[in-house]
Amino acid sequence: MDLAPLEDVVTRIEKAEGLDRTADLAAAALRKVLPQQGPLTDLLSGTPIGHPAHPALVLVPVGAWVSATVLDLTGGDARAARRLVAVGNLSALPAALTGANDWLTTKGAERRVGLVHAGLNYTALTLQLLSSRARRRGHRVRGATLSAAATSLVAASGWLGGHLAYALGVGVDTTVFEQFPVDWTDLAAEDEVPLTGGIMREAGAVPVLLSRVDGSITAIADRCTHRGGPLHEGRIADGCVTCPLHGSTFRLADGSLVSGPASRPQPALEVRVTDGRVAVRRAEEPRTLRTNPVGV
Repeated sequence: MDLAPLEDVVTRIEKAEGLDRTADLAAAALRKVLPQQGPLTDLLSGTPIGHPAHPALVLVPVGAWVSATVLDLTGGDARAARRLVAVGNLSALPAALTGANDWLTTKGAERRVGLVHAGLNYTALTLQLLSSRARRRGHRVRGATLSAAATSLVAASGWLGGHLAYALGVGVDTTVFEQFPVDWTDLAAEDEVPLTGGIMREAGAVPVLLSRVDGSITAIADRCTHRGGPLHEGRIADGCVTCPLHGSTFRLADGSLVSGPASRPQPALEVRVTDGRVAVRRAEEPRTLRTNPVGV
């Protein structure tokens, strides 16, 4: 199958700088509604569940709307179709909020594609709201037509959503393909690691944050799992590091996640100090897809 036309469309969207003004206005409006830090941001980001929440939540409205359209096309129960559209409309709100929350921490090409993705979804929701009103008034054919149009838009939006996740990596752990050394690898002299704060050193081609917790040297991936921020440029205090880009906080001792918007912990490395030299190695075996990774 020739995917060139689809790739051409999405490439044009990625490069459409004319969308930036609209994106700036939308982001400014959203920031007045959505907090940048705190429990609500963590919830919308999927921090408590360890993965972004948006991809899971979109299943409910999409599933309900598609099911309603199937009933319309097959002459199924009109009341059931009406209820399914209503369920989809209600469940679209949390899906939209999580998507907007994720979008606020993107920029450039990802931001432009996300804007078009959201625009298609909001247009589809508007059509479904009109469909719901038509169905309540007994105009099933009109309602079915509106729902069918909305479903087509959702299909196009879903393709863009897949592009955001699988081609552009939005929502993916940014350390997933980093290859940490299997063998003990020398990184620094022991006295180079400050008593407070931290330093970045490279293990092969992979940046590692070295710091101290209760006098012991620790090592975690320096690249933030959320959007790739350099942790060594962030704030280090109370045994934790806060990413300078979006404020995700991780424990230095083991890389565990304290607060979002990140949803994944930082990879932690084993540390050994011998004759005044600090060496590290990965703490666990890599997953299958990491056997041909970055940093080899």
